[in-house]
Amino acid sequence: MHHTKSYVYLALAMMLVGANIGFGKAIIAVMPVVVFGLLRFVIAVIVMAPQFFKAAPRLERHEWLTLFGQAFFGTFLFTLCMLYGVQHTTATAAGVITSTLPAAVAILSRLILKERLQPRTLASILLAIAGIAVLNLSKSDGGDTSVIGNLLVMAAVLCEATYVVLSKRLTQTLSPMRITAYSHLFGLLLMLPFGLIAAFSYDFSQVTAGMWMLIFWYALAASVIAFWLWLTGTKHVQANVAGIFTALMPLAAAFIGVVFLHESLSWGHFAALALVLTGIAVASWPQPMKAVQEV
Repeated sequence: MHHTKSYVYLALAMMLVGANIGFGKAIIAVMPVVVFGLLRFVIAVIVMAPQFFKAAPRLERHEWLTLFGQAFFGTFLFTLCMLYGVQHTTATAAGVITSTLPAAVAILSRLILKERLQPRTLASILLAIAGIAVLNLSKSDGGDTSVIGNLLVMAAVLCEATYVVLSKRLTQTLSPMRITAYSHLFGLLLMLPFGLIAAFSYDFSQVTAGMWMLIFWYALAASVIAFWLWLTGTKHVQANVAGIFTALMPLAAAFIGVVFLHESLSWGHFAALALVLTGIAVASWPQPMKAVQEV
Protein backbone atom coordinates (compact mmCIF):
# COMPACT_ATOMS: atom_id res chain seq x y z
CA MET A 1 0.00 0.00 0.00
CA HIS A 2 1.38 3.41 -1.03
CA HIS A 3 0.74 5.11 2.30
CA THR A 4 2.51 2.50 4.43
CA LYS A 5 5.64 2.55 2.24
CA SER A 6 5.57 6.35 2.20
CA TYR A 7 5.51 6.47 6.00
CA VAL A 8 8.63 4.27 6.15
CA TYR A 9 10.45 6.52 3.66
CA LEU A 10 9.54 9.65 5.61
CA ALA A 11 10.65 8.18 8.93
CA LEU A 12 14.01 7.01 7.56
CA ALA A 13 14.62 10.39 5.90
CA MET A 14 14.07 12.35 9.08
CA MET A 15 16.20 10.01 11.19
CA LEU A 16 19.09 10.47 8.76
CA VAL A 17 18.73 14.25 8.80
CA GLY A 18 18.45 14.28 12.59
CA ALA A 19 21.55 12.16 13.06
CA ASN A 20 23.47 14.53 10.80
CA ILE A 21 22.75 17.43 13.16
CA GLY A 22 25.10 15.79 15.65
CA PHE A 23 27.59 14.69 13.00
CA GLY A 24 27.62 18.19 11.55
CA LYS A 25 28.46 19.66 14.95
CA ALA A 26 31.46 17.33 15.17
CA ILE A 27 32.65 18.29 11.67
CA ILE A 28 32.42 22.07 12.10
CA ALA A 29 34.51 21.76 15.24
CA VAL A 30 37.49 21.30 12.88
CA MET A 31 36.27 22.91 9.64
CA PRO A 32 34.64 26.28 8.79
CA VAL A 33 30.89 26.05 8.14
CA VAL A 34 31.03 27.44 4.60
CA VAL A 35 33.90 25.12 3.61
CA PHE A 36 32.00 22.11 4.89
CA GLY A 37 28.84 23.37 3.21
CA LEU A 38 30.67 23.65 -0.10
CA LEU A 39 32.11 20.13 0.22
CA ARG A 40 28.64 18.78 0.98
CA PHE A 41 27.22 20.19 -2.23
CA VAL A 42 30.23 19.19 -4.35
CA ILE A 43 29.94 15.57 -3.21
CA ALA A 44 26.17 15.55 -3.72
CA VAL A 45 26.38 16.98 -7.24
CA ILE A 46 29.10 14.48 -8.23
CA VAL A 47 27.05 11.55 -6.92
CA MET A 48 23.90 12.83 -8.65
CA ALA A 49 25.69 13.75 -11.92
CA PRO A 50 23.99 10.99 -14.03
CA GLN A 51 20.63 12.70 -13.40
CA PHE A 52 21.71 15.74 -15.42
CA PHE A 53 22.23 13.65 -18.56
CA LYS A 54 19.00 11.64 -18.48
CA ALA A 55 16.26 12.46 -20.96
CA ALA A 56 13.38 14.19 -19.23
CA PRO A 57 10.45 16.48 -20.06
CA ARG A 58 11.37 20.13 -20.44
CA LEU A 59 10.82 22.10 -17.24
CA GLU A 60 8.35 24.95 -17.18
CA ARG A 61 9.37 28.36 -15.87
CA HIS A 62 7.36 27.95 -12.67
CA GLU A 63 9.06 24.58 -12.03
CA TRP A 64 12.51 26.18 -12.33
CA LEU A 65 11.43 28.90 -9.91
CA THR A 66 10.10 26.33 -7.46
CA LEU A 67 13.32 24.32 -7.74
CA PHE A 68 15.39 27.41 -7.02
CA GLY A 69 13.19 28.32 -4.06
CA GLN A 70 13.52 24.81 -2.70
CA ALA A 71 17.30 24.92 -3.09
CA PHE A 72 17.59 28.38 -1.56
CA PHE A 73 15.55 27.56 1.53
CA GLY A 74 15.90 23.78 1.90
CA THR A 75 19.59 23.35 1.07
CA PHE A 76 21.53 26.63 1.09
CA LEU A 77 19.91 28.58 3.95
CA PHE A 78 19.03 25.46 5.95
CA THR A 79 22.66 24.30 5.85
CA LEU A 80 24.05 27.67 6.95
CA CYS A 81 21.48 28.30 9.67
CA MET A 82 21.63 24.80 11.13
CA LEU A 83 25.44 24.47 11.11
CA TYR A 84 26.08 27.96 12.47
CA GLY A 85 23.32 27.30 15.00
CA VAL A 86 24.74 24.04 16.38
CA GLN A 87 28.14 25.72 16.51
CA HIS A 88 26.74 27.87 19.33
CA THR A 89 24.38 25.42 21.01
CA THR A 90 24.18 21.68 21.70
CA ALA A 91 22.83 19.06 19.31
CA THR A 92 20.28 18.13 22.00
CA ALA A 93 19.08 21.75 22.25
CA ALA A 94 18.90 21.96 18.47
CA GLY A 95 16.81 18.81 18.52
CA VAL A 96 14.36 20.42 20.92
CA ILE A 97 13.99 23.46 18.68
CA THR A 98 13.47 21.44 15.50
CA SER A 99 10.48 19.80 17.16
CA THR A 100 8.51 22.85 16.04
CA LEU A 101 8.71 21.64 12.43
CA PRO A 102 5.34 19.84 12.36
CA ALA A 103 3.49 22.97 13.43
CA ALA A 104 5.40 25.12 10.92
CA VAL A 105 4.72 22.66 8.10
CA ALA A 106 1.03 22.39 8.94
CA ILE A 107 0.59 26.15 8.96
CA LEU A 108 2.42 26.63 5.65
CA SER A 109 0.48 23.74 4.10
CA ARG A 110 -2.75 25.45 5.05
CA LEU A 111 -1.62 28.87 3.79
CA ILE A 112 0.17 27.82 0.58
CA LEU A 113 -1.37 24.49 -0.47
CA LYS A 114 -4.79 25.17 1.05
CA GLU A 115 -4.77 21.71 2.65
CA ARG A 116 -7.47 21.04 5.20
CA LEU A 117 -6.12 20.05 8.60
CA GLN A 118 -7.66 16.75 9.63
CA PRO A 119 -8.46 16.17 13.33
CA ARG A 120 -5.81 13.42 13.49
CA THR A 121 -3.23 15.82 12.07
CA LEU A 122 -4.07 18.44 14.67
CA ALA A 123 -3.84 15.80 17.40
CA SER A 124 -0.43 14.69 16.12
CA ILE A 125 0.85 18.26 16.09
CA LEU A 126 -0.35 18.77 19.66
CA LEU A 127 1.46 15.59 20.75
CA ALA A 128 4.66 16.79 19.08
CA ILE A 129 4.33 20.18 20.77
CA ALA A 130 3.77 18.39 24.07
CA GLY A 131 7.09 16.66 23.46
CA ILE A 132 8.72 20.09 23.08
CA ALA A 133 7.25 21.24 26.37
CA VAL A 134 8.51 18.16 28.21
CA LEU A 135 12.01 18.57 26.78
CA ASN A 136 12.11 22.27 27.65
CA LEU A 137 10.92 21.70 31.20
CA SER A 138 13.38 18.87 31.85
CA LYS A 139 16.35 20.17 29.85
CA SER A 140 19.65 19.68 31.65
CA ASP A 141 22.41 20.42 29.15
CA GLY A 142 24.80 21.24 31.96
CA GLY A 143 25.77 24.66 30.53
CA ASP A 144 24.58 27.84 28.91
CA THR A 145 23.24 27.75 25.39
CA SER A 146 23.61 30.66 23.02
CA VAL A 147 20.53 32.71 22.19
CA ILE A 148 22.01 33.40 18.76
CA GLY A 149 22.56 29.69 18.18
CA ASN A 150 18.99 28.85 19.13
CA LEU A 151 17.62 31.61 16.88
CA LEU A 152 19.66 30.29 13.95
CA VAL A 153 18.31 26.78 14.48
CA MET A 154 14.80 28.24 14.58
CA ALA A 155 15.52 29.96 11.25
CA ALA A 156 16.61 26.57 9.89
CA VAL A 157 13.25 25.17 11.00
CA LEU A 158 11.41 27.79 8.95
CA CYS A 159 13.62 27.01 5.95
CA GLU A 160 12.93 23.29 6.27
CA ALA A 161 9.18 23.87 6.57
CA THR A 162 9.29 25.90 3.35
CA TYR A 163 11.20 23.09 1.64
CA VAL A 164 8.62 20.51 2.76
CA VAL A 165 5.75 22.46 1.24
CA LEU A 166 7.59 23.21 -2.01
CA SER A 167 8.61 19.56 -2.41
CA LYS A 168 4.94 18.58 -2.31
CA ARG A 169 4.31 20.77 -5.35
CA LEU A 170 7.28 19.47 -7.32
CA THR A 171 6.65 15.76 -6.76
CA GLN A 172 3.43 16.05 -8.74
CA THR A 173 5.35 16.56 -12.00
CA LEU A 174 9.05 15.76 -11.40
CA SER A 175 10.85 12.62 -10.19
CA PRO A 176 12.41 12.73 -6.70
CA MET A 177 15.90 12.04 -8.04
CA ARG A 178 15.73 14.88 -10.55
CA ILE A 179 14.46 17.30 -7.91
CA THR A 180 17.29 16.25 -5.60
CA ALA A 181 19.95 16.69 -8.28
CA TYR A 182 18.87 20.14 -9.43
CA SER A 183 18.19 21.50 -5.96
CA HIS A 184 21.73 20.60 -4.94
CA LEU A 185 23.19 22.02 -8.13
CA PHE A 186 21.55 25.34 -7.26
CA GLY A 187 22.77 24.93 -3.68
CA LEU A 188 26.33 24.45 -4.92
CA LEU A 189 26.17 27.59 -7.06
CA LEU A 190 24.85 29.60 -4.10
CA MET A 191 27.51 28.28 -1.70
CA LEU A 192 30.43 28.44 -4.15
CA PRO A 193 31.64 32.04 -3.64
CA PHE A 194 31.50 31.83 0.16
CA GLY A 195 33.09 28.38 0.36
CA LEU A 196 35.94 29.10 -2.06
CA ILE A 197 37.05 32.23 -0.23
CA ALA A 198 37.20 30.38 3.10
CA ALA A 199 38.81 27.27 1.56
CA PHE A 200 41.87 29.22 0.35
CA SER A 201 42.83 30.11 3.92
CA TYR A 202 41.94 26.77 5.53
CA ASP A 203 44.54 24.11 6.37
CA PHE A 204 43.04 20.84 5.12
CA SER A 205 45.95 18.82 6.57
CA GLN A 206 44.27 18.89 9.98
CA VAL A 207 41.32 16.85 8.69
CA THR A 208 41.80 13.18 9.56
CA ALA A 209 40.82 10.22 7.38
CA GLY A 210 37.99 9.43 9.75
CA MET A 211 36.68 12.99 9.50
CA TRP A 212 36.78 12.82 5.68
CA MET A 213 34.68 9.66 5.86
CA LEU A 214 32.19 11.44 8.14
CA ILE A 215 32.02 14.39 5.73
CA PHE A 216 31.33 12.05 2.82
CA TRP A 217 28.65 10.20 4.79
CA TYR A 218 27.00 13.46 5.84
CA ALA A 219 26.85 14.65 2.23
CA LEU A 220 25.56 11.32 0.95
CA ALA A 221 22.97 10.81 3.70
CA ALA A 222 21.66 14.37 4.04
CA SER A 223 22.02 15.55 0.46
CA VAL A 224 21.09 12.44 -1.51
CA ILE A 225 19.58 9.52 0.45
CA ALA A 226 17.40 11.57 2.81
CA PHE A 227 16.22 13.87 0.02
CA TRP A 228 15.23 10.93 -2.18
CA LEU A 229 13.44 9.18 0.70
CA TRP A 230 11.58 12.35 1.65
CA LEU A 231 10.53 13.32 -1.85
CA THR A 232 9.42 9.77 -2.63
CA GLY A 233 7.42 9.61 0.60
CA THR A 234 5.67 12.95 0.13
CA LYS A 235 4.40 11.88 -3.30
CA HIS A 236 1.49 9.97 -1.74
CA VAL A 237 1.07 11.83 1.55
CA GLN A 238 -0.39 15.25 2.38
CA ALA A 239 2.30 17.78 3.30
CA ASN A 240 0.79 18.45 6.73
CA VAL A 241 0.80 14.71 7.53
CA ALA A 242 4.34 14.32 6.20
CA GLY A 243 5.32 17.16 8.51
CA ILE A 244 4.54 15.00 11.52
CA PHE A 245 7.45 12.75 10.63
CA THR A 246 9.86 15.67 10.95
CA ALA A 247 9.45 15.13 14.70
CA LEU A 248 11.84 12.18 14.34
CA MET A 249 14.63 14.59 13.41
CA PRO A 250 15.17 16.01 16.92
CA LEU A 251 15.00 12.57 18.49
CA ALA A 252 17.75 11.27 16.22
CA ALA A 253 19.79 14.43 16.88
CA ALA A 254 19.49 13.93 20.63
CA PHE A 255 20.58 10.29 20.30
CA ILE A 256 23.75 11.24 18.39
CA GLY A 257 24.39 14.09 20.83
CA VAL A 258 24.28 11.75 23.81
CA VAL A 259 26.12 8.75 22.33
CA PHE A 260 28.84 10.52 20.31
CA LEU A 261 29.03 14.05 21.73
CA HIS A 262 28.44 13.04 25.38
CA GLU A 263 25.57 15.45 25.93
CA SER A 264 23.18 14.90 28.81
CA LEU A 265 19.94 12.91 28.49
CA SER A 266 17.11 13.21 30.99
CA TRP A 267 13.82 11.44 31.58
CA GLY A 268 12.20 14.20 29.55
CA HIS A 269 13.81 12.91 26.36
CA PHE A 270 12.23 9.50 26.87
CA ALA A 271 8.83 11.09 27.59
CA ALA A 272 9.18 13.21 24.45
CA LEU A 273 10.01 10.10 22.43
CA ALA A 274 6.81 8.44 23.60
CA LEU A 275 4.74 11.53 22.77
CA VAL A 276 6.23 11.95 19.29
CA LEU A 277 5.87 8.27 18.38
CA THR A 278 2.26 8.39 19.55
CA GLY A 279 1.72 11.41 17.32
CA ILE A 280 3.16 9.57 14.32
CA ALA A 281 0.92 6.58 15.05
CA VAL A 282 -2.14 8.84 15.16
CA ALA A 283 -1.20 10.51 11.85
CA SER A 284 -0.36 7.31 9.99
CA TRP A 285 -2.98 4.92 11.37
CA PRO A 286 -4.85 3.29 8.44
CA GLN A 287 -7.92 5.31 7.50
CA PRO A 288 -11.29 3.93 6.39
CA MET A 289 -11.50 3.31 2.64
CA LYS A 290 -13.80 6.30 2.14
CA ALA A 291 -11.33 8.65 3.80
CA VAL A 292 -8.46 7.27 1.77
CA GLN A 293 -10.36 7.87 -1.47
CA GLU A 294 -11.09 11.45 -0.46
CA VAL A 295 -7.37 12.10 0.01
